[in-house]
Amino acid sequence: TRVLTARAVDLGEKPAVLSGITKLHLTERGRKVVTDAMDIAGGKGICMGPSNFIGAAYMQLPVLITVEGANILTRSLIVFGQGAIRCHPFVLKEIEATREADHAKASAAFDAALFGHLRFTLANLARALVMGFTGSHFVRIPADVAPETRRYYQQLTRFSAALAFLSDVSMGSLGGALKRKEKLSARLGDVLSLLYLCSATLKRYEIDGRPSDDAPLMHWAIWDAMFNAQNALEGVISNFPNRTIASLMRRIVFPLGRPYVIPSDKLGHEVARLLIEPSATRERLTARTYVSSDPDDPRNLIERALAATIAVAPVEAKIRTATREGRLSAATPPGADTEWRIDSAKSAGVITAVEADALRKARELTDRVIRVDDFPPDLGASLLQPDNRVTVRAAAPASETPRRRAIA
Repeated sequence: TRVLTARAVDLGEKPAVLSGITKLHLTERGRKVVTDAMDIAGGKGICMGPSNFIGAAYMQLPVLITVEGANILTRSLIVFGQGAIRCHPFVLKEIEATREADHAKASAAFDAALFGHLRFTLANLARALVMGFTGSHFVRIPADVAPETRRYYQQLTRFSAALAFLSDVSMGSLGGALKRKEKLSARLGDVLSLLYLCSATLKRYEIDGRPSDDAPLMHWAIWDAMFNAQNALEGVISNFPNRTIASLMRRIVFPLGRPYVIPSDKLGHEVARLLIEPSATRERLTARTYVSSDPDDPRNLIERALAATIAVAPVEAKIRTATREGRLSAATPPGADTEWRIDSAKSAGVITAVEADALRKARELTDRVIRVDDFPPDLGASLLQPDNRVTVRAAAPASETPRRRAIA
């Protein structure tokens, strides 16, 4: 989404609506990511210090979000309010016709735009209804797209027709009141935003060369966005003021029920595994992320700890197997330190000396990652070299020039 929107700017466009969509969703999703990261970091995230890698980001969230009223204005008015006008083929023409000074020209232009608008609405009604009954299986799509994404293009076409139909009905029946019913306009804006996010996801998948390793990410992103877009459409219908119109809209948009469910746990597990293990997919996602080469930098430390932990996973599996088989004691002797199990496994021949050293290194890195910064009660003031002479400004009469005196 970010790259696609930035590309529009590079081409000389001024994508006001797309910029609003990008800002809204990147900041909101960024807030969720940082909040989830705080949950994972635990005490490390709330104890400020040089090694706290997430606390500052958490404190910056209000700055990140607070533009145009904490995203409320962006979501409720800008995305749909401007999007409905700029994306619609006839609304802007109708508005421009009302500003025409020549009455004859204004009447002709308005009539042409109005009748075009009516034909457009009826066409979207028919398309939404037919695609709802057929599951959009007969929608034509580009011939050169990836086979695994064909259904997504068809469903995007269906939801686009549904959004256009609901938007026209909402504008036609509510008029200016739609702007004041911010929850309705926000939900319509959500559908527009999520369809754009889906388009950006599909484009990224094609541009990257359809890497099979990235397929779980692509599938999860599309399913999540389409599920939320479907819920937003249902939210518009369920809360539409005119219940008769709402009933008709539901029968047209979802004649056989809602097609999408939340992404499966299995798919979510595949995505999580891609993100927490070194892989080409993870490298592509984090390609522009800065990681210091300083071994004491917390981000560098996390990467090293991750690699070390994954590398010693087979070693830990050997120890667990030996413990189940009774070759190693499951009980830790009183007073034994954390090295005891590694030493006992090495002594019993379960693991080699090299494996034992690798396991110790991984545990050391892991301990450094989760360890919080600690400071003395005086916050280190006693470690500073005090100056034996303190310079103060002496009080002087107004008629004299102020002078300094040194106090031993």
